[in-house]
Amino acid sequence: MTLLSTTFSAGGLAGMLIGVIIGAMILGAIIGFFITRAMVKKQLKDNPPVTEKQIRAMYMSMGRKPSESDIKKTMRAMQQAKK
Repeated sequence: MTLLSTTFSAGGLAGMLIGVIIGAMILGAIIGFFITRAMVKKQLKDNPPVTEKQIRAMYMSMGRKPSESDIKKTMRAMQQAKK
C-alpha cells in the first residue's frame, strides 16, 4: 500500500477535520492579534492623546495662567467631545 492510497475511517476523518478547524481558528486569532496591535499603535502615533501638560501649554501660549479647574474642565470637555 502506498501513502497516497490510504483510506480514513469516518472517525479519523472527522478528527482530522476538527483538528484543522481548531488549528485555523488559533492561527487566525494570533494573526488578528498582531494586525490589531499594529493598527492601534499606528492610530496612537498619528493621533496621540492630549495630556494636561499640553493643555497647560496651550493656555500659557494664549497669555493666561491656567488654574487647575480650567485644566480639568478642558479635559472633561475633550473627553465628552470624543464620545
